[in-house]
Amino acid sequence: MFETLSERLGRTIKNLRGQGRLTEDNIKDTLREVRLALLEADVALPVVKQLVEQVRTKALGQEVLSSLSPGQALIKVVNDELVEVMGREAESLNLSTQPPAVILMAGLQGAGKTTTVGKLAKFLQERHKKKVMVVSCDVYRPAAIQQLKTVADGVGASFFDSTTDQSPVAIAEAAKAAAKRQFADVLLVDTAGRLAIDEAMMAEIQQLHAAIAPIETLFVVDSMTGQDAATTAAAFGEALPLTGVVLTKTDGDARGGAALSVRVVTGKPIKFIGSGEKSDALEVFHPDRIASRILGMGDVVSLVEEVTQKVDQDKAEKFARKMQKGGAFDLNDLKEQLQQMANMGGMAAMMDKLPGMANVPDAAKAQVNDKQFVHMIALVNSMTPQERKFPAILKGSRKKRIAMGAGLQVQDLNKLLKQHQQMSRMMKKMKGGGMKKMMRSMQGRLPPGMGGGGMGGPGGMPGM
Repeated sequence: MFETLSERLGRTIKNLRGQGRLTEDNIKDTLREVRLALLEADVALPVVKQLVEQVRTKALGQEVLSSLSPGQALIKVVNDELVEVMGREAESLNLSTQPPAVILMAGLQGAGKTTTVGKLAKFLQERHKKKVMVVSCDVYRPAAIQQLKTVADGVGASFFDSTTDQSPVAIAEAAKAAAKRQFADVLLVDTAGRLAIDEAMMAEIQQLHAAIAPIETLFVVDSMTGQDAATTAAAFGEALPLTGVVLTKTDGDARGGAALSVRVVTGKPIKFIGSGEKSDALEVFHPDRIASRILGMGDVVSLVEEVTQKVDQDKAEKFARKMQKGGAFDLNDLKEQLQQMANMGGMAAMMDKLPGMANVPDAAKAQVNDKQFVHMIALVNSMTPQERKFPAILKGSRKKRIAMGAGLQVQDLNKLLKQHQQMSRMMKKMKGGGMKKMMRSMQGRLPPGMGGGGMGGPGGMPGM
């Protein structure tokens, strides 16, 4: 997400850093580039005008013009205005009510409502320790009810069954009563979508809202629809008292215009963003972190949170103890590391949150292909337990058998073994106090802002 906007703004800011001082002329040139970048990113025109005018007003202020580093001061102004446009602070769900807290999900067909219900159920269960029930009031789309049941089973949420011959209002009222009897903390209500906004759809969802009085009414919108996302959200906002927005499919949206437009157009906060099909691919929307990502400064806070939540801490500690004691880094260990990275969304998702990635050449980014990790895991799975533990025994006939079993070539296996050898040598340096020594020796060679004390980036990770 935001690749187009980040790249364009990155070039503009880079040019600005070379200026000794800011003048009305170079600010004017910079703002023209910012405006074009926002329009290319499919940001709604009223939002573009508002953001650029605010940046102009502050950029011409004494604080920026008199700064010792005016270029950086202007970057801060742009960052602050991006945060302002998207809503300043993350806004959490309001669950302060007599259980069950009812959350109504609204949106057009295909926006990802049902998938989002599953993701939100998992989020509430894991992060907030809530007992969640879900129900489908979509009696029009074939297999919609069964789809939600499958999603609910996948995340371990309670499912209230319904049939297509019932009215949506009757289903919702019965589900709310059942949730109360079963002491559920939260009831998520999935509603029917349409291919376009129509009167029948709006009338039905207004009746639903009146019948169950939800404490949260979330509008789910496909971010890839760009400016249309904000327009549709505004239409729903006129019909329903929306409390927030969920942007879906952000992993496929390189422009990011919807994220910058929705808050201003609707006046409602973006509460979550969904990226991918996995049930844990739902993030709380933090405007400050998103602004940092847009400007190429990364989002290390979110990355650390992901590591904490998604990496199996017991396995990680066991692996660390093994390396500290000088244990051999075998192919089982390599497979485990690859799977942990996959749980975090893969290498590409991690790189998106690292500082300075906007300055990395496209050719280098293109080499990071998560499909290669899938191939690597497949190769390890084709090996016997002995071969995984003692890769040195892998010779001609064994290699052919393993490659064939994974549906790949012997040269793919050779690349894997070379990566394993490189990582094995690196792991040996971690024995005892080796990690501290290694980080000390790397100091000065890491990108700005990543030196010495913290993360060393993906340099040591495998990448075929």
